[in-house]
Amino acid sequence: MEFTAKQVAELLKGSVEGDATVVVSNLSKIEEGKPGTLSFLANPAYTPFIYETDASIVILNHTVELSKPVKKTCTLIRVDDAYGSFAKLLEIYQQFSQNKQGVEQPSFITPGSTYGKDCYIGAFSYVGGNVRIGDNVKIYPQCYIGDNCTIGDNTVLFAGVKIYHDCVVGKECTIHASTVIGSDGFGFAPNSENNYKKVPQIGNVVIEDYVEIGSNTSIDRATLGSTIIHKGVKLDNLIQIAHNVEIGENTVMAGGVFIAGSTKIGKNVMIGGQAGVIGHLKVADGVKIAGQSGVGSDIDKEGEIVQGSPAFPIGEYKRSYVLFRGLQKLNSRIRDLETEIKKNIPS
Repeated sequence: MEFTAKQVAELLKGSVEGDATVVVSNLSKIEEGKPGTLSFLANPAYTPFIYETDASIVILNHTVELSKPVKKTCTLIRVDDAYGSFAKLLEIYQQFSQNKQGVEQPSFITPGSTYGKDCYIGAFSYVGGNVRIGDNVKIYPQCYIGDNCTIGDNTVLFAGVKIYHDCVVGKECTIHASTVIGSDGFGFAPNSENNYKKVPQIGNVVIEDYVEIGSNTSIDRATLGSTIIHKGVKLDNLIQIAHNVEIGENTVMAGGVFIAGSTKIGKNVMIGGQAGVIGHLKVADGVKIAGQSGVGSDIDKEGEIVQGSPAFPIGEYKRSYVLFRGLQKLNSRIRDLETEIKKNIPS
């Protein structure tokens, strides 16, 4: 795709300084700008690059004052919010680059399953029986969609996503490569033969609208009922969500988080990377859990910030950490005092 500076300025409601007819067909970082690309300046630390960049168009704020002219080959577009404007262009660029349609072969769609208009189903994909796929859904190669699944409009499944039977994915969702939705929960019961008998996992997973899930994440189906990921949740890569977990609206989790079975996470919760939450707990709305924390009990207070393993309120954690870091010095002082005391004890 190609755009002129004039077209970009009209799209972003900005003003052009330079050649309004210059054409760009790609995007670049300002420090790596090349002819025919569009870049942006939002961070003042990168201002020196604007005088040397070879990018054909640079987006910047109206408020930026330049100390000298830019190259004659560089056209400036002034906007109110350079970062937000560039993000908007990235979204448009992504839509164009991923706007595939049609059913590639070889792929298999079970007779009776349906898909809407403007869909893309990539090669080596499998669609099971009684599946309902909405409009403008993009299913990249080597995906698997089990029987009785539903996928909403404008959802994207990247290569190798596996969705087991009976699961529901809402509209405007993005699921990245190699993620598994609806695998069995970890349910085993010890028996008299001193081994474990598998407990059938007959529930499903329900993913509501506007959810994004990173690559290589696993979300287990419920033993009974549903594992539920509510609207607007954002999950990073390599996350494990166990059976019967419920995650509230707009909660976000960084990479490597583990949520054990039947735990209920509230709305607008933020969980840092490599944190873990044990099973059958409740975490209140707005809670923030620092990275590498281990949550072993309910967090009932809304908006609480916790850290540590086991996790506790962050103010207490910081005060305790000061003491922890000084333990070696404190131990040396105690040893010195013990030695001094022994010296002064009459023999």
